[in-house]
Amino acid sequence: MDKYIGKMLDDRYEIIELIGAGGMANVYKAKCHRLNRLVAVKILKADMAENEEIRRRFRDESRAVAQLSHSNIVSVYDVSSSADTEYIVMELIDGITLKQYMARRGEMDWRESLHFIIQIMHALEHAHSRGIVHRDIKPQNIMVLRDGGVKVADFGIACLQNAAQTMTQDALGSVHYISPEQARGEHIDARSDIYSAGVVLYEMLTGRLPFEGDSAVSVAIQHLSSVPLAPSEIREDVPKALELICMKAMCANISKRYSSASEMLEDLENFRKNPDVDLEYIREELSEKEDTEPTRYISKKEISEAVKSKKEAMEKMEKSTKSSIAGTKTEKKRMAILFGAFAGTMLAIFLVFNLISGGFKNDTTDGHKVPNIVGMTVEEAERLEDIKGIFKIEVIGTREDSKFSEGQIISQDPVEGTVRKNNLTIQVYVCANEEKSFMPVTAGMTEAEAKVLLKNMDLNLSIQIQPKSSDTVPKGQVITSSPSAGSPIKKGYSVILYVSSGKEIVPVTIPNFVTMTEENAKSLAETLGLTVTASTSEYSDEPIGTVIGQSIPVGGEAKTGDKITFTISKGPENTEIAIPNVIGANLNRAKEKLESAGFTVEVQLEEGVVADEADKAVVKSYSPTGSAKKGSTITIYLGAPSQTPGSSDTPNDDNG
Repeated sequence: MDKYIGKMLDDRYEIIELIGAGGMANVYKAKCHRLNRLVAVKILKADMAENEEIRRRFRDESRAVAQLSHSNIVSVYDVSSSADTEYIVMELIDGITLKQYMARRGEMDWRESLHFIIQIMHALEHAHSRGIVHRDIKPQNIMVLRDGGVKVADFGIACLQNAAQTMTQDALGSVHYISPEQARGEHIDARSDIYSAGVVLYEMLTGRLPFEGDSAVSVAIQHLSSVPLAPSEIREDVPKALELICMKAMCANISKRYSSASEMLEDLENFRKNPDVDLEYIREELSEKEDTEPTRYISKKEISEAVKSKKEAMEKMEKSTKSSIAGTKTEKKRMAILFGAFAGTMLAIFLVFNLISGGFKNDTTDGHKVPNIVGMTVEEAERLEDIKGIFKIEVIGTREDSKFSEGQIISQDPVEGTVRKNNLTIQVYVCANEEKSFMPVTAGMTEAEAKVLLKNMDLNLSIQIQPKSSDTVPKGQVITSSPSAGSPIKKGYSVILYVSSGKEIVPVTIPNFVTMTEENAKSLAETLGLTVTASTSEYSDEPIGTVIGQSIPVGGEAKTGDKITFTISKGPENTEIAIPNVIGANLNRAKEKLESAGFTVEVQLEEGVVADEADKAVVKSYSPTGSAKKGSTITIYLGAPSQTPGSSDTPNDDNG
């Protein structure tokens, strides 16, 4: 029984079940009681925790991943370290690995491959921008979600790009996806991730790995010295431009490889928009088996022991040959030459693997031997004593096979007799009377691209298009499908593609924005789904910043996204104007001049002048004089007209 199952970590995380095993850590499904949600908890293995260097690497991973926040990267919620337990709390992903997806789909359409690799490169672009190199990009570390999204997971051997290299005497990463410089134990950077991503793209496009071999050694050497077949030589439908992108990413010469994830993304996006794009380079310029094990190392000790074993075998052969063949000087010389040649070859191999920095550690000591479960049902296999509590059986696909009955296991990986200490999962294919296919990921594709993909499956599918509004998915792109991606489908199935019609258009009745502040009016308009354009402003008696007009009248109708413009008050006009001279003018004349200039008139009678005689009086003085703001009140004082000839009671019109 796993000691962590049922345990509560930090009085918060209740461990429920084991969901994955890696070289450094196990991953568990857990419940966070504080936030009442399911999470994934990665716990460093006890034997690994004894190694301070590995603990340091695990802590580095924690710090590195915690820096990342991207929709295509598994999120980290919490990190904890104690004397006996180190763990990371991450989001729990509802999906399958890209490796499992490829196994289920069989042949993938290149459009699917493009959809996935673009998301992977977006994740790497984000990580690299923060100085983080993943170092273990492979389909097993890439999760495919039900909605077609992708999340890069397991930064288990990640390191900070600007930090000191860890485990410099070991070549890290899974051998089928490892970059040449990583295999050689050299300094690595973002371009190593690009190489591995190129291998992943190659596998998606062709359905096979670029390099295969009977050992990790032979595969690693091929990465160093061989050029794989072009994808189009394996599958004719692979577009030329996409092939070039793949081969450039996988270029063994690091200087000819893409220099950044952004550069590769640019080519991928240009290809997506125009599959006939000219990338301005040719394949010649770039030239100079699935590993189900977790990331592991092959030590120098193992290699030296292999060399020693071969040497001893050769020595025995030499003695045997000498006893059965006449020991002539010629024969001795021949054997010496033969032995020398062998020794030289083994020395060369040893030196190569010194360069490959120790290789990949074979961790089988005190492990569990895999039993044979072919021919059993999954239920029968799970009841075996050699399976219960040790191995987890994972069905990765179904196939027709006349030699087996419905539900029986056709094949298993790893095979019978394999010893496992880590990665205690047995992946199996199960017999089905009728061959099943699986719904591909169509989310993010255009309607036309998704239709082509489904028609190319030769299942005579009934394809229906269902428009659906979306605030996030551009108009014309697939949001999701029914059945969902990864679901089994058969010939003649009805498939519904939910295609984005853009943002939902909702009728809006226009309220009265007048007298609101500009800020409040803008907030209300945006809440209603309207777009506020640049507002105009005018002088008014309303306070500064108040709405005094709107382009769409109150009670009018608009649609979500429609534009509206507000007129905003600048307050009263501040310009002063000259006050006309009305001295000596009668009441009517004075009022006419002042009011036409924009002023308000107030009348005051001097002593001795009665109201009934005001029409006979003249302006003796007025206040204020000089200039005043438009709209100001001017007070005029009326008195009896002067009887002195040539008096100043005659109005001076020089000012007005």
